[in-house]
Amino acid sequence: MFYREAGQFKTTYAADQAIFPIRQDRIAMFIILGIAFLVVPFTLNDFRLNAIWLPFLIYSLAALGLNILTGYCGQVSLGTGAFMGVGAYAAFKLMTAFPELNVVVVFLASGLVTAAVGMIFGLPSLRIKGFYLAVATLAAQFFLVWLFYKWGWLRNYSNTGQINTPSREIFGFLVTGPRANDVAKYLLTLSVVTVLALAAKNMARGRLGRSWMAIRDMDIAAELMGIRPLQTKLSAFGVSSFYVGVAGAMLFSIWLGAAEAGETFGVQASFNVLFMVIIGGLGTILGSFLGAAFLVLLPLFLRLVFIDGLGMSAVHAQHTQIVVLGVLIILFLILEPHGLARLWQIVKEKLRLWPYPH
Repeated sequence: MFYREAGQFKTTYAADQAIFPIRQDRIAMFIILGIAFLVVPFTLNDFRLNAIWLPFLIYSLAALGLNILTGYCGQVSLGTGAFMGVGAYAAFKLMTAFPELNVVVVFLASGLVTAAVGMIFGLPSLRIKGFYLAVATLAAQFFLVWLFYKWGWLRNYSNTGQINTPSREIFGFLVTGPRANDVAKYLLTLSVVTVLALAAKNMARGRLGRSWMAIRDMDIAAELMGIRPLQTKLSAFGVSSFYVGVAGAMLFSIWLGAAEAGETFGVQASFNVLFMVIIGGLGTILGSFLGAAFLVLLPLFLRLVFIDGLGMSAVHAQHTQIVVLGVLIILFLILEPHGLARLWQIVKEKLRLWPYPH
């Protein structure tokens, strides 16, 4: 009754092609953004910021980038962690080489560097696909992590192998470094993620997104229709790597403050982002956020249950958490392979017909 399109007439093409053509969706989005920007900053503390909000937002952006490549264009990638590392190391070099550079410019430039690297490793996608492309991107994962270790220039020849973010301000507030303002860090991260998510939504609805989906569904038919496979696949690799690179730059500079190649950007990071995309829903913007929320919040909940509720030791709780998380992922994929976004779509369809039966 409260989620119906009846009576919402469109009189212009612009209104018909809006990002949120249904009035209730627009209202819900404004409410969510209003709470995120105006309410959440007043509830922040160190735990909520660093254990919930920053990882959720940053991994949502990384999952969104991978979803563009895998969900919309159908190109499998297992190198997301290494591409996040490219963004992080690019941000480190830019911040240390150009101290006066605005931190937002640093993030965007880091994304562009990562996009260039991603397009280079995306070149084999013209000849190989599926499992073979996954193996090629996995090779890129190991090669890039090896490069982070061996090329001392990337870390300014630090003997520890670790990079540390310098302190930077925006509008007079510290957003990076050990003394950074928590509210400023949150608002900057939220603003970047919001703008890039809206941009991804527009791309997915436009000509570029339709080309990606045509290649995903049947690349031979798409080529016969006039879509150029090389340009389309490379654009997907480039845009995806840009998003992942910005996420890596923010993960290093805003959230962690320091990073080490193998631990922070190893293959486990690639699988974590891939799980977020699969659980949230392939080929959906919303699914990237839902999957990130699932994998960020569920470990916290399980740790609370095992340690505080059942009195387990930290080591046993960690091992049990990994097992339970794996079982839940398998069960979820069996019961709903299209992800959390599909469940939300089913709920919306039922709301349209409520209170009448199907």
